[in-house]
Amino acid sequence: MMVAGIGCRKGAAHEDILSAIETALEAHGLVVTALSALATASLKRDEPGILAAARRLDLPLLVMDDAALAAAASRTSSQSQASLEAAGTPSVSEAAALAAAGADAALLGPRISVGPATCAIAISGATA
Repeated sequence: MMVAGIGCRKGAAHEDILSAIETALEAHGLVVTALSALATASLKRDEPGILAAARRLDLPLLVMDDAALAAAASRTSSQSQASLEAAGTPSVSEAAALAAAGADAALLGPRISVGPATCAIAISGATA
């Protein structure tokens, strides 16, 4: 399973979210059809931009609760003070991707920031 974890500032447009996803995929030589789902933190569950991006890509949006994000936090590679304060995790996009992809998941690289949005790609069964 390959998951794109999404983080963003409040009110980020779906174009910003899509741009972050596209940039992250390109950075890893991937295309959107490789994705199984998008994932985000519960505090972002109602963000219009994230919801619209999931609809646009016709992918399920997996909403990770605080416990799942906390369990994945030690496996993140980026650190944002804003993310720590708001979500209790060093990186919403990285923790959400890891939590959604499973306990054996690994990030393909650090999150990619594009304007007000971040995206990190995780794959389950990874040994990286």
